[in-house]
Amino acid sequence: MAGSVNKVILIGNLGRDPEVRYLESGVGVARFSIATSESYTDKNTGERREITDWHNIVMWRGLAKIAETYLKKGMKVYIEGKLKTRSWQDENNQTRYSTEVVADEMTMLSRAEQGSANQENYPSSVENKPVQPMNTDIGKDPEDDLPF
Repeated sequence: MAGSVNKVILIGNLGRDPEVRYLESGVGVARFSIATSESYTDKNTGERREITDWHNIVMWRGLAKIAETYLKKGMKVYIEGKLKTRSWQDENNQTRYSTEVVADEMTMLSRAEQGSANQENYPSSVENKPVQPMNTDIGKDPEDDLPF
């Protein structure tokens, strides 16, 4: 059995458009956040409550290019990756930490609301591999095909 596992799976909505930068070597890196929510009923009041967590996502190379081209604020995405923690010294010489999800697979679960270029041709699922064609049944109610 393996000594350890570092695997993260998230489904959430983009909180902002991806910020993409390119290193001198030409390698792209995209950064954005996604929100995941869970609901529960407050035992004392009976009210429905929702808790939202924000996750910092980092994508490299081909995934960064896909993020730059197709991802927009509000879209729902499936992300697979691993947790990475970075540290650095701030201007007061204090050590700061940031934990991020470094994505190695992403599936778009919704389209941007309006006006995204090439929207008809965007891929639905990508990894750090060649892009797969879009599944045209996304968003279609599977019960619509039932004979009863």
